[in-house]
Amino acid sequence: MIKIRQAVIVEGRYDRKKVENILDTLIIETDGFAIFKNKEKQALIRRLADTRGIVVLTDSDTAGFKIRSFLGSIVPPEKIIHAYIPDVLGKEKRKDKPSKENKLGVEGMTAEIIMQSLDRAGVTCEKTEKTDRKPVTKIDLYEDGITGNKNSKSKKALFLKKLDLPERLSTNSLLKLINTFMTYDEYRQVIDEIKNG
Repeated sequence: MIKIRQAVIVEGRYDRKKVENILDTLIIETDGFAIFKNKEKQALIRRLADTRGIVVLTDSDTAGFKIRSFLGSIVPPEKIIHAYIPDVLGKEKRKDKPSKENKLGVEGMTAEIIMQSLDRAGVTCEKTEKTDRKPVTKIDLYEDGITGNKNSKSKKALFLKKLDLPERLSTNSLLKLINTFMTYDEYRQVIDEIKNG
């Protein structure tokens, strides 16, 4: 696994699964063209761009370039890196027939090709320095009633709203975001505000 600072934006879940086997970073799906109307996810992407920068890794077909162009219009150019995969003809194993343009998408690329694309774009690996920063864990979320308890759904919704995050985040994605945006003490402060609010 290669650690990079930036969050990576991909089109769909199969792209995400491919990339998360290669990179140790936060990976966000656009859900294809749904990103054009999803204001919550747009806000999340802008926030990630501000805090750590983003890498756009979409397919090399027309749809991928439309999504890439849209993301470029909502994020300042200095906070976005465009990584391009090459045009490779063929079809992904899971599909019955090739795409309209007969090109492989991100999910069909080898790890080596994806790493070459990132390297060409200027994405650098982070040094993995030991840190004393205490991370928020799944146990914290459980003990604070955000997951696994009787009222967890409403508490999680309140917590997400307080942080201005999308309501459908999985627990794993939520943890990655919390540990990206805030310290453990800042997390505790939000939890206390919810308990006392």
